[in-house]
Amino acid sequence: MQYLDLDMDLTDRERELRRAAHRFAADVLRPAAKVLDEMPADQVVEKDSPLYEVLRKAYRLGYHSVGIPEELGGQGLSPRERCIISEELGWGCSGLALAIGVASFPAQAAALSGNPELINAYVTPFVNDTEAKIIGCWGGTEPNHGSDFVALGAPESSTPKMAPDVRARLDGDQWVISGQKSQWVSLGTVATHSLTFVSVDPSKGMSGNGVFIVPLRQPGVSKGPALNKLGQRPLNQGELFFDDARVPLDHMLVGPEMYDMYVDGILAMANALMGATFTGVARAAFEEALAYSKTRIQGGKPLCEHQLIQKMLFEMFMKVEACRRLSRAAYCYNAVTQPPAVEYSIAAKVFCTQASLDVASMALQIHGGYGLSKDYVIEKLFRDARASLIEDGTNEVLALAAARKLVARYGVEG
Repeated sequence: MQYLDLDMDLTDRERELRRAAHRFAADVLRPAAKVLDEMPADQVVEKDSPLYEVLRKAYRLGYHSVGIPEELGGQGLSPRERCIISEELGWGCSGLALAIGVASFPAQAAALSGNPELINAYVTPFVNDTEAKIIGCWGGTEPNHGSDFVALGAPESSTPKMAPDVRARLDGDQWVISGQKSQWVSLGTVATHSLTFVSVDPSKGMSGNGVFIVPLRQPGVSKGPALNKLGQRPLNQGELFFDDARVPLDHMLVGPEMYDMYVDGILAMANALMGATFTGVARAAFEEALAYSKTRIQGGKPLCEHQLIQKMLFEMFMKVEACRRLSRAAYCYNAVTQPPAVEYSIAAKVFCTQASLDVASMALQIHGGYGLSKDYVIEKLFRDARASLIEDGTNEVLALAAARKLVARYGVEG
């Protein structure tokens, strides 16, 4: 179905981008996702896996470079255009949508650095890649540190006990990195480069971190097996191990003095785009339920003619529309505002992921027993939505981080 977009000023370019992204989601992501979802995790990352064909097709269409400025060879899309594409790719498969986005993290970070050498080394080859030979990942999560990476502002976050276990030390003109990232690193098993969050000054806890670009095909780097998990199975995740891996000095993009501000920027962008992606998941679940309710006969008439089902469909519709408005507004505002209003992007992530699970659950209920069958896509949408409440920071921890921002922003007026 073609949904009604309440942004009446959408340009012809934005409408065409939406149509093209939807075609890609329907023709490429959906079919591949069904195959990948049913494959063992270790087969998803094998050389002949459909995962790589999806990435190649995405790269050839430029979806890997939507967040890189046009002057550096990227697509140079507007914030609203990025939200539109994120929703459509999320509609196709949230796991693959996130894989395409995460693959660009090191290149996007290098582009933001303004360092010509890093741009030549990482950005230019990436935007020109049409074979998905360069794949990035986000090396944050650790066995003993997960959502606390996004818990900045909490009283304990700046204490030594909160310092990450992956550490960097200076050795002449190089940084030497050691430690383990956990099995939740998205694309960790297949990545060639990592945007890695590392403790530089453990005495300052999380505030003593630095952000590094780390090439993964070098001595001192190894990987764990692909993670076998409940939802978003097409999105590979796996461990990274650093044993005195070395990078040049300029590969530290951000040091402790700017780390908190940098994480705010990441949260402002990534959380809002998570909201847009899972708006697509919620919309997909609603569409599946609506279509099914028109063909499934119970009580002598289609399900959609029963008032209880009509009420459920309307509640689902409201949630989808609320998701789109919040995620789009948060991203478009924070993309052009410094410092960003991080709490609004966090609200988009928390609200939209929860809504996607709520809508998927109601859609599964409307399907009845068939909703539990792998012959229907709603079963996968439900599992994928459930995973979203945990990834990129659990919703509970993110909510507390946003609450601290709210308290700080809106003081008591006399």
